Amino acid sequence: MTEWNRANQWEKSSFNSERDTMSEERILLEADPEHAHVYHLILNRPKKKNALDGDMIQALHHTLHEVEQMEDLRCLIVRGAGDSFVAGADVAALKARGAREALQGVNQTLFRRLAEIPCPTLAMVRGYALGGGCELAMACDLRITSETAQFGQPEVGLGIIPAAGGCHRLERLVGVGKARELIFTGKIISAEEACQIGLSNIVVDDSELEATTRDWAKKIARNAPGAVQLAKMVINGTPEAGAHGSDLMESISQAICFESEDKHLRMQKFLDRKKK
Repeated sequence: MTEWNRANQWEKSSFNSERDTMSEERILLEADPEHAHVYHLILNRPKKKNALDGDMIQALHHTLHEVEQMEDLRCLIVRGAGDSFVAGADVAALKARGAREALQGVNQTLFRRLAEIPCPTLAMVRGYALGGGCELAMACDLRITSETAQFGQPEVGLGIIPAAGGCHRLERLVGVGKARELIFTGKIISAEEACQIGLSNIVVDDSELEATTRDWAKKIARNAPGAVQLAKMVINGTPEAGAHGSDLMESISQAICFESEDKHLRMQKFLDRKKK
């Protein structure tokens, strides 16, 4: 059996297991069956396209705590169950939030925690990576994407801003001008365009996404772990230090948005459309 066939067989059995346990586990953490020191963090809410709600955020914090204690981890693959990475936040839950929740920076803290994991992290993206999903992907070190992937920060259409690191991480990846374009317009872009502007590292056929991501992880894991971690620390050092100030600005701005009438009207309109 070829490596790809084994990987594909594992992916199918893994996803079947995810569906069976979805009601019990929002996040799964699994060792790669072939590559030592590589683990998969799987967001497991496929029927909702892995939308981030309170339970998912809490489960992610719990899993990242577990990840932080792992001594043999050299590369972490972050992926979504089913046909999407993360379609964004759960709008119904988001609508209920106010200034207090915005100032707590729950999602900010989570994504910064992911960004600060010592080993490299790979976002394996197929389908939607919108809003908080795009921010989650950007908190990873590298983004390997299927041709089906779609990226976007459409928050302003709901009366809020990308406040979980979206504003400053997007700017660092694609430049100020392009970040402003994507955030101000809220438009959704294809995997090909995401790769052209630097938001994605590579685009592959959907059938090759699993094998390509695991191959990159294998190549990373076989290098000297101390050197790789130090390289990541140096690369991330200056931007992430400045990110804390940006996080505060985002939180304050989001607090204002969360209390606005426009936010409530737009989110209610969105929810009403989904009911039709």
